Amino acid sequence: VQLLESGGGLVQAGDSLRLSCAVSGRTISYYAVGWFRQAPGEERLFVSAMNWNGRATYYRDSVRGRFTISRDIANNTVFLQMNNLKPEDTAIYYCALVSRRFSNFDTKTDTYDFWGQGTPVTVSS
Repeated sequence: VQLLESGGGLVQAGDSLRLSCAVSGRTISYYAVGWFRQAPGEERLFVSAMNWNGRATYYRDSVRGRFTISRDIANNTVFLQMNNLKPEDTAIYYCALVSRRFSNFDTKTDTYDFWGQGTPVTVSS
């Protein structure tokens, strides 16, 4: 199983970015997916997640209303649309996949079995 993130970059506060996570080796329609981020010197934090059937999503408080998780089953890709970015959103963003089928979303990193290499997001003020 491989996850490949893309779409990160350097933007100004208030701008938008759309992160993509291309998944191979698993059909995402059966598995929960999540996005996490890690700022320098800090622990990896939950950002957003979607359960296996795409009908339930969850966000950390600081991004709710600004970020949207979605997926394209045909292309086996997960997205994170990030609007109104703030300097505190600066981090490396990782997508992750749960290995158990028909799983609900979870905010804990230990729940996820497969991880991408991350894509950096830098928001300047």
